[in-house]
Amino acid sequence: MDLRGVAIVRAVRANQQAGATQLAGEALKSVHSWLVSDRVPASELDQVLDGLTRARSSMAPLVNAVVHCRDLFGPWRDSSNVSEQAAPVVASVLEHLSRANERVALGALELVPKQATILTHSRSSQVLALFRLLADRQLPFSVICTQSSPGNEGFTLARELDELGVPVTLITDAQTGLFMPEADIVFSGCDTWLSDQHFVNKSGTYLLALAARDQSKPLWVLADSFKDSPGTCQSVALEEMAPEELGGPTGAHIRARNIYFETVPVQLVTGRVSDQGVFSFPAEPRR
Repeated sequence: MDLRGVAIVRAVRANQQAGATQLAGEALKSVHSWLVSDRVPASELDQVLDGLTRARSSMAPLVNAVVHCRDLFGPWRDSSNVSEQAAPVVASVLEHLSRANERVALGALELVPKQATILTHSRSSQVLALFRLLADRQLPFSVICTQSSPGNEGFTLARELDELGVPVTLITDAQTGLFMPEADIVFSGCDTWLSDQHFVNKSGTYLLALAARDQSKPLWVLADSFKDSPGTCQSVALEEMAPEELGGPTGAHIRARNIYFETVPVQLVTGRVSDQGVFSFPAEPRR
């Protein structure tokens, strides 16, 4: 793999702030930029795409985006330089990913009550797309967002909401149950939608779902079809990051764990909003 390809894969591995859809989009943009600026042989492209599929095992959109690209490439006319043939394919999959994101936001928009207080955990690009849509249409709303430690993705979301002029209350993850009564509706992102009625998202989502269920608050998961995976909660690999990120004490008998993602059963949530429609559970299309 050449230096440009190595850099693309490393950037994806190192990015702990972006949600699954955003990360897939950024990866495709990097690949497209590489293709339009260099003569890329088929062997190099294959190595980079293989590296991307292995880079973030908890995030299905990246894997599915790579699969879509490969399905559309077709036989190479010139394997020594596939840039001209591959670049428009990557651009088309990137556009498909963007349109799916927009359709999810539009579907979720219809679920938001007037002047709603929305509670969310972590930073989902699809939840953020909903917030931007609400702000663009000048529909008043406010947000309660969790810190989402240890990565603190909630800090980024709070700044983005502030720039949009949206009132936002930033809380620690541990205060989710305490602030749940103030929420009218809860939205969660999703990194992977599994085949056994579970989904994967940032750790803390399971407790969010339990608090919402206990206090009878609707919780909708925003997850386009790029997030579908044949995996199950038993087979999916959940990423574990460096324990030093916790900033905790060290000692001969202390073992710190920093597992970033967890599985959540869909029986705890109200439903799913995808680019194919709005689904309530038991899973039947609402529209």
